[in-house]
Amino acid sequence: MAIASFMVPLGSPLPSFSLPSVGGGTVSDEDFAGAPALLVIFLSNHCPYVRRIETAIGALTSEYAGKGVASVGVCSNDVVNYPDDGPGHLREQAERAGFTFPYLVDESQETARAFKAACTPDFFLYDAERRLAYRGEFDGARPRNDVPADGSSLRAALDLVLAGEKVPEPHTPSLGCGIKWKPGNEPV
Repeated sequence: MAIASFMVPLGSPLPSFSLPSVGGGTVSDEDFAGAPALLVIFLSNHCPYVRRIETAIGALTSEYAGKGVASVGVCSNDVVNYPDDGPGHLREQAERAGFTFPYLVDESQETARAFKAACTPDFFLYDAERRLAYRGEFDGARPRNDVPADGSSLRAALDLVLAGEKVPEPHTPSLGCGIKWKPGNEPV
């Protein structure tokens, strides 16, 4: 069953995070302090909604890295019940999809709760002041349609944020697999 984003209020501050990367080491929000925008993407390896657009995510984030945008992926799924979302499989996904951004593991699920992430994929774009400027879909591509996976919705938001402008509402919620919460960690 597909789950939509919670649509966190625009202007919300970036929650701080410090998580292990599947590439080694630890990555925190402070590592991106100089970037004009920060894109945080909640992802998973097993979800068909992510799989449908993962290569396009890799291409778009690489393109916008050239414009100074920092991106980071986070997997918060319960790997005991969803072993395909374990670090080894996430490394394989990053290679397959062309992810050049750090891909982080949120084993405690505290980061997903702090961001109010609901699904995979779930996109959170923060401006230079690290205030939420966009939360919503990548584009209209879904597992059962043939809409091109071109990132049109996110691309428009990125261009506005880089130009110092607000992203006008409404934002279409992202849609995907619900985050696989550990028992007791479900958001209230």
